[in-house]
Amino acid sequence: MVKIRLRRLGAKKKPFYRIVVADSRSPRDGRFIEEIGYYDPLKNPAVIKVDEEKARDWLANGAQVTDTARSLLVKAGVIEKKAL
Repeated sequence: MVKIRLRRLGAKKKPFYRIVVADSRSPRDGRFIEEIGYYDPLKNPAVIKVDEEKARDWLANGAQVTDTARSLLVKAGVIEKKAL
């Protein structure tokens, strides 16, 4: 199963996340298929950048979205809140 989820980068106490498409069996920060965006929670306001076209393609192909990634995609305007 393919999932859209977050991959944690950055130093201790300074998180930075990439939004990636990965096989559900691979580890959180391990192998992934494609990077579709990033999320920086330390900036004020937090920065969310997503390639909408790639995200929609993966969603159309049946990729599942984790809860946290879903909320970020809603904020970025890729998924409509009603579609939940």
